[in-house]
Amino acid sequence: MKSKIAYLSGFILMSLTSFSQSISSSPYSLYGVGSVYDADFGVIPSIGSSGMALPSDTFINNLNPASLGYLPQNHFMFDIGGKAISTTYESGSKSESRNNFQFSHIALAFPVTKNSGFSVSLRPYSSAAFKISNLKLPIENSQDFYYLTAVGSGGLNNFDFSYGYRFGKKLAVGASAAVLFGNTTDNRSFLIMNSITSIQKKTTYNGIRASLGAQYKIDSTFTVATTFKLPTQIKATKVQTVQTITDEVVTTVESNVASDADDYYMPLEMGIGISKRFKNNLNMTLDYEKSLWSDSNQSELYGNFVNQDRFALGFTYSTKKNIRKYWDRVQYATGVNFDTGYLEVDGKRVNNAAISVGLTLPIDNTYSALHISYSYGQKGRVSDNLIKENYHKISLNLSLDGIWFIKRKID
Repeated sequence: MKSKIAYLSGFILMSLTSFSQSISSSPYSLYGVGSVYDADFGVIPSIGSSGMALPSDTFINNLNPASLGYLPQNHFMFDIGGKAISTTYESGSKSESRNNFQFSHIALAFPVTKNSGFSVSLRPYSSAAFKISNLKLPIENSQDFYYLTAVGSGGLNNFDFSYGYRFGKKLAVGASAAVLFGNTTDNRSFLIMNSITSIQKKTTYNGIRASLGAQYKIDSTFTVATTFKLPTQIKATKVQTVQTITDEVVTTVESNVASDADDYYMPLEMGIGISKRFKNNLNMTLDYEKSLWSDSNQSELYGNFVNQDRFALGFTYSTKKNIRKYWDRVQYATGVNFDTGYLEVDGKRVNNAAISVGLTLPIDNTYSALHISYSYGQKGRVSDNLIKENYHKISLNLSLDGIWFIKRKID
């Protein structure tokens, strides 16, 4: 078993090297800076993306920087992961299937003192990859229509630094600073009567966002947590070319003109979570997060940003009958999550719901483990020209844990 897990772990690392960019083909990535990714490290995707109150003792928990206050002394952690996603899109009587691979994250963490820890990670924040052909849309305050064709790509990356400090045995606090950067390309053409207007735009974004977190142990089996992601403004600049075609005559209105673009505003996000252990082998995690997108005063031509509520529930279980037996050390997990979405199109919410199951496979003679999870989810719905996404997702996360400055006494 040891050799099989080590071989599979190596295969993951090689696969992630080959796929250095994330790919998302969701039509909802048309909005803002694209579809926002879940931040799933370690076991988190197996438990419904919950875990705000979990410590970073066996994996790097990026949901709460306060978790770094519980990093084991002399341990160096490294986490890398990826996702394979198969999605079916439904709209009325039409359906289409697509498969893609997404790089998830790469991160490392280590203790600074016996009560504090530091981590650094790189992951995609969002992805804008969409293709829309001849979408019929009404002209405002008119009975007429126009047709939209759009192709987009790109997205933002998240490079963050986090620090957590533990006061005594019960309270830990933490903070993180995330540098967001990247660009999107957006090529659109509008057909109105016999005239076509073509807009080719590349937008570059950069900004910094701060987050705060805390964890408090009520007792050895019960922990409560909270997080705050502060609102921030992501600066944007664009280079744009605009052309019109009327009666086969091409007129260039702008050609590679650089200018400021509408900035992207990230909202205040507040979360609370709990972790409860039962009889040492069953653990429950429950999270709730509120994102105040409405206060960011953003809007899109085809929709609006609205406040988002996210709920996540997860369970992990391991028998621990005989730690010398491999399968008694394997951890089993399951979870569910639901969020109301931060987009409203034609007055309809683009919500998301998913269920997940997973395994944590320990690597013999180490503190490392391979986390495998499967999720099934639905996003949006088929009504009023909206699109429903049905997706199957397999996540593979490798959590490597090495020990520094300690000489092995027993082999």
